[in-house]
Amino acid sequence: MTTGRRLIGYALAYKKIILVALFMLTISVVTDLAGPFIAKNIIDQHILGIESVWYETTNSKKAVNYNGKVYKREKYFSTGEQKGNQARILQVGSKFVFVEQEIKFDGKRSLKEGILLIKKGAQEAEYQVKIIKGSELLRFYQPEIPAIFQLLAFYFGLLVVSAIFQYGERYFLQKSANRIIQKMREDVFGHIQRLPINYFDNLPAGKVVARITNDTEAIRELYVTVLATFFTSAIYITGIYAALFILNVKLAAICLLLLPILYAWMLIYRKYASKYNRVIRSRNSDINAMINESIQGMSIIQAFSREKETKADFEKLNHEQFTYQNKLLSLNALTSHNLVGILRNLVFVAFIWYFGGLALTPSNIISLGVLYAFVDYVNRLFQPVQGIVNQLANLEQALVAGERVFKLMDEPGENVSSERIDRYKGNVTFDHVSFGYKEGDYVLKDIDFEAKHGETVALVGHTGSGKSSIMNLLFRFYDSQKGKILIDGKDIKSIPRQTIRNHMGIVLQDPYLFTGTIASNVSLNDPSITREKVEKALRDVGAEKVFRNLEKGYDEPVIEKGSTLSSGQRQLISFARALAFNPAILILDEATSSIDTETEALIQEAMDVLKKGRTTFIIAHRLSTIRNADQILVLDRGTIVERGTHDELMATKGKYYQMYQLQQGGTELAG
Repeated sequence: MTTGRRLIGYALAYKKIILVALFMLTISVVTDLAGPFIAKNIIDQHILGIESVWYETTNSKKAVNYNGKVYKREKYFSTGEQKGNQARILQVGSKFVFVEQEIKFDGKRSLKEGILLIKKGAQEAEYQVKIIKGSELLRFYQPEIPAIFQLLAFYFGLLVVSAIFQYGERYFLQKSANRIIQKMREDVFGHIQRLPINYFDNLPAGKVVARITNDTEAIRELYVTVLATFFTSAIYITGIYAALFILNVKLAAICLLLLPILYAWMLIYRKYASKYNRVIRSRNSDINAMINESIQGMSIIQAFSREKETKADFEKLNHEQFTYQNKLLSLNALTSHNLVGILRNLVFVAFIWYFGGLALTPSNIISLGVLYAFVDYVNRLFQPVQGIVNQLANLEQALVAGERVFKLMDEPGENVSSERIDRYKGNVTFDHVSFGYKEGDYVLKDIDFEAKHGETVALVGHTGSGKSSIMNLLFRFYDSQKGKILIDGKDIKSIPRQTIRNHMGIVLQDPYLFTGTIASNVSLNDPSITREKVEKALRDVGAEKVFRNLEKGYDEPVIEKGSTLSSGQRQLISFARALAFNPAILILDEATSSIDTETEALIQEAMDVLKKGRTTFIIAHRLSTIRNADQILVLDRGTIVERGTHDELMATKGKYYQMYQLQQGGTELAG
């Protein structure tokens, strides 16, 4: 499905609001476009209407006294009302004259010494006339003034209606746009929760953030501004063409040439604008990623004096985005206003040529009202055309942004399962498991061991030996390519990821804390974790001694990542979090490697509490912390090279023995 169709699909979810907005838009446009027709009527029927046929009458209603006689316009006579002698009022130059007889034909007029001469081709006619003074002329306009005021009041009313409906249209369009973007952001963020962990291995967090915030905001502009402009313009253009065809079919047909020209221009523009916008959005994403990375690593940047180099890298990305922004700006500047200006001039040339030709033919005289209405409508025609052209850049930007958002949403993910299973015992079996992050490049090879319920299994080995990879497989952050992993005899691939993790807990080397409080970071706002459970878990891991001096106790605020807390305090909160959820399987991933000796002593006591009734896996660099483990697995380059208890492995004097001696020797040297 194309990006455009998917964006329309989101819009259709709120079609009722959008249809209401479009209905209000239509009313607003119709009432607004009625203006030139009303102006035409005022000019032709009332201002220039005094040049129409007048008759003597005895009825003074809508009549004018002139030279002792009463005259009324032909249109004001009622059916059956008797008409007297015919008269005419004609304009000659800047003067108005009164003719007390019928005019046989009309044409080119001239006035000399009270004689009106009218020429039409070879025909000529002379009439004795009286020049009408200003005050007398106003008398002839008196019957028209009420009608003019009525039309003006009607026009004002239409403008008020137009303004009200225009407000409603914009309100409902923006309301629908906000709801569409709200739903889209929820969908994108929800989809992120479904993506496998390996997706985030290769995509910086800043790029994901840019798609959820910047790109969706660009799409919002599509619904609020671009579509509103396109809908408004389409209705305006339709209404204007309808009015032009009513006024003059031939010239309206000439104006239709604008549509294929505008369409061709849109195709050409999109070809280049789409290319530029893709680069701009991509660089914007890169900039967000770099800013995010720089903020996260600011301490390292400043510690190693890398400020200038980091700034130079940022400026490189920023300059590239600036370059393409300028290219897009040039494309818009060279074409949008210029294009509309050229089209406007072409139409007016055709307009002058056509009406000029008609003016040379006395039989085809065009009324001033029609002329005014045509000029007004042609001017109005270019407002929506200008609007469409000016919004093409935003349209392309929104489509490119939509393409990026939908690309993220098209990444294969798994539905978050709400299925729950009873707490399993925690018997874990790795049955000849092999795994690689890249196809064919195995980091774990033929891993085979069993951890029984209640046992503590320690994984040791040099960096890159595969310790953390085993835990990633057990948590189903990744799935193995060969072999099986069983829990209580059941293949974990047959259990939904969220379901299996419901009875697992993990404590990482660098625990992550969320913005909130100490208590909320223990419970993770899970309604099943009561305040009593939170406080008990913190007491059991010895956190009470560490946090008792805090002003707000366990309600002390925690900012992102817990940067105001020490490593030991963060680790204690992480231990309490794992304990509060009462997991059947507990994983401690180098959980004591970054804390001080005093806090480690607290945690060693807490670990004895944590281990009771659950299977525990410990990844440790400090071998002194795993002496009491039921089983120690020594890994080297993805394979298990030794296994046994601490005493058994020390007795064999193999790799574990060497590692232990090296650490003990290091400790002695340090002491």
